[in-house]
Amino acid sequence: MEEIKISQLNQEEEMTSGLQFFEGRVQAGFPSPAQGEYADSIDLNRALITNPAATFCARVIGNSMVDVGINEGDLLIIDRSLTPHDGSIAVCFIDGDFTVKRLSVKEEGLFLTPANASYPELRVGEDSHFEVWGVVSHIIKRL
Repeated sequence: MEEIKISQLNQEEEMTSGLQFFEGRVQAGFPSPAQGEYADSIDLNRALITNPAATFCARVIGNSMVDVGINEGDLLIIDRSLTPHDGSIAVCFIDGDFTVKRLSVKEEGLFLTPANASYPELRVGEDSHFEVWGVVSHIIKRL
């Protein structure tokens, strides 16, 4: 089973200076002249985190979720206050290990579904020590 390293975001720590923020939109198709202006800054904590007390981050280890764009080394923002549902991508604790998978509710029970055909789906058994630890709200990638 793959593991992920989890750390809590520090709510006490304020960014002393925000990142410079471009107000316009950036085209991913044909280039166009920049029409926006630079705003003062953007605070990524405020932009990405709605509930700091329930939000954690984790670095992904492994490649079981590559088909949904979650790759090894990506940083996940995990919100424990979000309600998990069928189809949620969640960080789960099962039988002593943390893993990130898509939740899949079927007639046969609850499954943790990878997004990589090389990995098997995992059925959560009645005797499993299982907890949905939090729902993935954002993925931060290094290019």
